[in-house]
Amino acid sequence: MRVLAVSVTEAGRALSSRLPYERSHGELAATVRERWNEVDAFVIVAAVGAAVRIIAPLLSDKATDPGIVCIDEAGRHVVAVLGGHAGSANALAREVAATLGAEPVITTATDSSSMASLDQLPAMVASGDVAGVTAAMLNGVRPALERRLGWVLPDVLVAATRSAGDPDGDGESPRIILSDELIADRPLTVTLCPLSLVAGIGTSTDAPPDEVAALLETALAEAGLNRAAVSEVATIDRRRTHPAVEGLGLGVTAYPASVLAAVQVPTPSSTVNNAVGTPSVAEAAALLAAGPGANLVVTKRSSPHATVAIARRLHAPGRITLVGLGPGGPGLRAPDASAALRNADTVIGFHGYLAQCADALRPSQDLCGSPIGGEVARARLAVERAREGRSVAVVCSGDSGVYAMASLVFEEAGDAPGFPIEVIPGITAALAAAARLGAPLAHDHLMLSLSDLLTPWELIRSRVEAARDADLVVALYNPRSKQRHWHLQAVCELLLGARPGSTPVGIVTDVGRPGEQITLTTLAELDPELVGMTTCVVIGSSSTRVIGGRMVTPRGYRRKASE
Repeated sequence: MRVLAVSVTEAGRALSSRLPYERSHGELAATVRERWNEVDAFVIVAAVGAAVRIIAPLLSDKATDPGIVCIDEAGRHVVAVLGGHAGSANALAREVAATLGAEPVITTATDSSSMASLDQLPAMVASGDVAGVTAAMLNGVRPALERRLGWVLPDVLVAATRSAGDPDGDGESPRIILSDELIADRPLTVTLCPLSLVAGIGTSTDAPPDEVAALLETALAEAGLNRAAVSEVATIDRRRTHPAVEGLGLGVTAYPASVLAAVQVPTPSSTVNNAVGTPSVAEAAALLAAGPGANLVVTKRSSPHATVAIARRLHAPGRITLVGLGPGGPGLRAPDASAALRNADTVIGFHGYLAQCADALRPSQDLCGSPIGGEVARARLAVERAREGRSVAVVCSGDSGVYAMASLVFEEAGDAPGFPIEVIPGITAALAAAARLGAPLAHDHLMLSLSDLLTPWELIRSRVEAARDADLVVALYNPRSKQRHWHLQAVCELLLGARPGSTPVGIVTDVGRPGEQITLTTLAELDPELVGMTTCVVIGSSSTRVIGGRMVTPRGYRRKASE
């Protein structure tokens, strides 16, 4: 998300400098006007009234207007002004507030009441009387839920509805219809249209884009299907970049002819087979992209230069995103991580990590927290939910691939999970601690966990000895607990066999979090009582030294330059 922070006063400039966004200082009104169509959201350090007067003439549509968030100059409150229903302003306000230690002010009724917002459900397009049904739900009325598709909905939404088979009372009860069909708007009725359809496209080399677009629209209209439900286009690999395919404005999935030829279709063509090596392009590609269990809801339709077929997915295409939250607050979290959290419908993690990313979560999400020690259960739950068709985010502190959940989820999913798994990198504790200390990891180094719950102590010991003999900087994770109180001292004694007692050592506890503590000491004087499970200990090599009060391991550039 492209965010621009705009300030006018020096106090505002100081606040915006703490935010991880593009910044502009000076002309507030002119900047907002000039950048209105270039960014997704503005963070304005000014009074809400001033912001409203500036943005009022620029407003056009809540679906396209950028989000607006205001911060008072004392940095006490962060107000979501515009874009709450699109989700951007509310999430951004929470993120900014968490970074500044301020209070987010959210006035959107669904967010304030922790109710699922019908128009910001992942992979779902809401149409109809969204305001009317939402108002009824806020007043305690449970809408009838009519499921015409088997797609999964958030648990919090389902819990707020009743079965469509229940009595309707006076016949004017609100209704939610889950369907990819064209449904006429009527009062107190919302249609939730999932991204359930895939359009298979076959074209000749000279197919005009307008002809292909018209063929698709006609096929959808004749079948009574909603254009908003079409999630992607599928075709043969030689047509992946064809203007008529790209011109539809959807993601494109393409397959080799040999893969398409293996798909059984209702209307194969020998002519197509002779031309491109497969008896079907449109039907075969649509079925492949729609996934296991898909069926053709529109068989092949033809025009002079193209063919179209439409397949319906059995359920949402599940996925797992492994999200590294970084070591502390949102300022040390990658933007991709925050976006992945917002786009998930299920978020799984240790209770403490869910609290750590609360600013990026939404009321409509299913949150599955568990205690430390529940790693295997969390991995299994993530795989189960993804196979149900849910978009799952598994959250970890630091980086999910460093002493965290990523490897376990891959193991649990196996060789053929049937859904994609994405890893979003995060700033590890070692890197964050090193940044606080100076530059101790500027040369070769080793990251090592001292926990012997999963690794025998003798193996840990042998790795410490190898690091000692190789003269590596050592960053220690899980250095000390109540049960493992002697391991850190044992490591220090091993390293003292080859390094002087004056070797610099950095101790960083709760890096990036409230109560962060940084201590610079030496290998001989290291006090284990300063170290706990949330501490990262960095032990220098023979070349590490203290420069200007900071721990530095030279890379060797100055020596090289002098040769």
